[in-house]
Amino acid sequence: MTQPIAILGRGQLGWMLRRAGDRIGANVQLLDPQAPEQPAPDTLITVESEHWPDNEGTRALRQHPGWQNAKTLDTLPSRILQKTLLDELQLPTAPWCRPKVSDSAEDVHNTLGPDFLLKTDRGGYDGRGQLRVKAAENTALPGWKNEAIAESAIAFDTEVSLVGARGRDGQCVFYHLTENYHRQGVLTVSLNQPERFAALQPAAEAMLTKLMTHLDYVGVMAMECFLVGDQLLINELAPRVHNSGHWTQDGAAICQFELHLRALLGWPMPKPHERGTTAMVNLLGMEHQKEWLTVPGARLYWYNKVCQPGRKMGHINLQHPDPKVIAQWLRTLPLPKEYDASREWALERLTS
Repeated sequence: MTQPIAILGRGQLGWMLRRAGDRIGANVQLLDPQAPEQPAPDTLITVESEHWPDNEGTRALRQHPGWQNAKTLDTLPSRILQKTLLDELQLPTAPWCRPKVSDSAEDVHNTLGPDFLLKTDRGGYDGRGQLRVKAAENTALPGWKNEAIAESAIAFDTEVSLVGARGRDGQCVFYHLTENYHRQGVLTVSLNQPERFAALQPAAEAMLTKLMTHLDYVGVMAMECFLVGDQLLINELAPRVHNSGHWTQDGAAICQFELHLRALLGWPMPKPHERGTTAMVNLLGMEHQKEWLTVPGARLYWYNKVCQPGRKMGHINLQHPDPKVIAQWLRTLPLPKEYDASREWALERLTS
């Protein structure tokens, strides 16, 4: 029997971690964050999200001898601490500040310029907990401003993410940079085209290696970046498996979920072999459609959640050595009109 791993969280990321564990013979259990059981003392405890309820059970888990990455999970969930760490490590990020209670929008504009984003310090993701503030619109700052960060709105060329992992011995391995498209702050499409950002790969790997080494982090971590010209600016860090890495389930011999478990267990971590171009489409706020399965290359991952507007209900991976074949599949994939811009964005990159 292998050393057991417990995942705090029972959402889709926990589910996919457990499925990966079943396939490679790792003993993985999921813990309900509302009332988590206390695992055996030899259990390694990891998380599917850096945000969880504060209750008696989760407080006990943080004192468990198997609780992993305590330093990271005390730092990265706070945007203030995360940005402070990036500055201390001299890693590039957007200009930012912490608004004071007495600050007006004009005060912040004087520091960051005519367009900035106000983001809650903790919680808030997929575009939630954020407010864009433009000087031309005379927006008043909300009451939660002193529990937030403000950062300059960056006119970026595109957004990319790097998913990598660090083992117990300090070894780091990475997937190729992935390009992402968002609609209203929520990821809709990720494209992994291994050679597209090859020139940026060494710099991105050096940045994430520096972060994971400083934090003595073990497991998979994702680094989202704005690309401005030939410069990468770190937007956010996720100390866990990440939505923009879902393409690895079909586009790499070792998916991000398996890689995370290998890292925690101290199992071998060769650089994952990638199979060529892969596209991932998030299925947001829609009921299950069997018509998706008419597309020959569609690999559907359905989360079996109650449907709500904007909620991540599942995803589809499209993988083929020829990106033009993926483009053809994407053209025929049944998606609502709200996906038109996302589809066109991906098609332009797959066919150019």
